[in-house]
Amino acid sequence: MLKLGVIAAGNYPRSISVDALIVAGGGGGGFDMGGGGGAGGYRTLSAQTLNLATNYTVTVGAGGSGGIYTSVIPTSGNTSTFNSTNTTGGGRGGSRDTGSSGAAFLGGSGGGGNSNSGTAGGTGNYGGYSPVEGYAGGTGVNNAASSAGGGGGGSAAVGNNASGSTPGTGGAGTANSISGSSVTYAAGGAGANIGSSGNPANATANTGNGGVGGGEGGGTIFSPAGGSGIVILRYPNTNTITIGAGLTGSTATVGANKVTTITAGTGNVSWA
Repeated sequence: MLKLGVIAAGNYPRSISVDALIVAGGGGGGFDMGGGGGAGGYRTLSAQTLNLATNYTVTVGAGGSGGIYTSVIPTSGNTSTFNSTNTTGGGRGGSRDTGSSGAAFLGGSGGGGNSNSGTAGGTGNYGGYSPVEGYAGGTGVNNAASSAGGGGGGSAAVGNNASGSTPGTGGAGTANSISGSSVTYAAGGAGANIGSSGNPANATANTGNGGVGGGEGGGTIFSPAGGSGIVILRYPNTNTITIGAGLTGSTATVGANKVTTITAGTGNVSWA
């Protein structure tokens, strides 16, 4: 005989469906008529079935650092991760007089080529994913009359080649509405020429954008850092997330869902 109000343990829900956006850190821009930094790798997950009361790893990749003329070479961005899904940091932009080849600029999206020898940009989709996580950077130009860096690759398009003294523009990013409003992530940084600003601003945090190339000018010449990555998780509003130590994040209710945005760190999340 059944007893009212008693539910067998096996009937309790034990899983949750999660959508995710995972963007890696963008590459730093190149200095002295440098190439633009490549965008951080961009990937999405839809309706992933995950277990409740189970830890899942999250890492938000930092953006690549900028450079200082002749003494500090810019760096590529850093990987972001959710569970077993990774995205590759964006390739650094090529810098004049560093002797770097295009192979040095590869990443989630490739960095733009430098203006020293008309170097080709780096290749994108370094993780070998399908769909691709990003595209190649553009080629730089150097001749007696003009020099300019190529644009960094973006998550939606290749970076543009420099033409004469005109630097390449960065490849386009991708618009995503997982947060409840449309935001564009993972755009490549533009290259620079002799008329560009000597010390441009760093790329915006939590976009995965590549840093733009630095121009040429007197004194110390800096180039900007790429934007840090981001991980956004969307799931039913009937569930509750725990954001573990080491992570910086916040949660909002958007319609029938909750959206957790993680902006920095490495740690675990779990759901109840």
